[in-house]
Amino acid sequence: MKGFDPKWKDFPDYIIGITKEIWEDRGIATLHHYYTPDIPVRSPASVVSGNQGVIAATMATLAEFPDRTLLGEDVIWSGTPEEGMLSSHRIITTATHLHDGMYGKATGKKLTYRIIADCHAINNQINDEWLIRDQTAIVKQMGWEPKAFAMDLIQREGGASKCVKPFTPEIDIEGPYKGRGNDNEWGEKYAATLTAMMNADMAVIERDYDRACQLEYPGGETAHSYAAVDQFWMGLRASFPNARFEIHHQIGRDDPMMPPRTAIRWSLHGKHDGWGRFGTPTGTDVYVMGICHAEFGPWGIRREFAIFDETAIWKQILLQTGEGITA
Repeated sequence: MKGFDPKWKDFPDYIIGITKEIWEDRGIATLHHYYTPDIPVRSPASVVSGNQGVIAATMATLAEFPDRTLLGEDVIWSGTPEEGMLSSHRIITTATHLHDGMYGKATGKKLTYRIIADCHAINNQINDEWLIRDQTAIVKQMGWEPKAFAMDLIQREGGASKCVKPFTPEIDIEGPYKGRGNDNEWGEKYAATLTAMMNADMAVIERDYDRACQLEYPGGETAHSYAAVDQFWMGLRASFPNARFEIHHQIGRDDPMMPPRTAIRWSLHGKHDGWGRFGTPTGTDVYVMGICHAEFGPWGIRREFAIFDETAIWKQILLQTGEGITA
């Protein structure tokens, strides 16, 4: 790979390798090398600018979860070493909540949850990132419901006026990556499926999914078949029926020894004005950042991984309604 250290055999090896080096091998200082000084890192919970902020967040996480492991399930990518490459890296994380921190008093709970990180890399450095953790899975394994956790976090961060603000386009930081992915047929196919469901065409599920599909959804939920697909996407869209659905990045790939697969980063932006996954409509303005991975087989989508941060959605709602929090 032109511009990259020759020890990496390909781009997935680079992404998986530096992740292990930073987190499990405790090479946190290598972030000075692997991340550009002014990198924007967006997650549903916040925007961090610069690798100093990334280093601080990494150390805080490892202080709270010292035995954390990050197991790379897949890297779905596009681009070239010369022009830059975008990786959508799906990770299974295991960790024990051993010390007090962002998630409150140490619970001693052993956790398993997923993350998907979209990272742009060129010349052996990452310079732009979008990161989503399955916070619902994390907090539920600690005994919280997402809404209650969001309410408690606002209070611990100093109340509505002082707390860290969840990500919205208004606080975004423009980064160097302007790409949209590639035009591979599998990305096109899954984008059409998601768009159809967001346009209330739920009949697309039986047309496009394998009847025996395996589904991995927020909260660490594993489910199967058509009814579970319908309930998940219906529950989300019903909460924000008039919100704008937008696909921001789309990759499709065919690789040896892998099924055809795709990674799509998307958003829903609009009012919480419907009954669905987020309860009683509040009329609040909400931005949902989501990433999905899907794998195809002979009878359609065989595996789907969808991730968004329900605690960040609840935080946006609570900050506008004021329910249960102080100024």
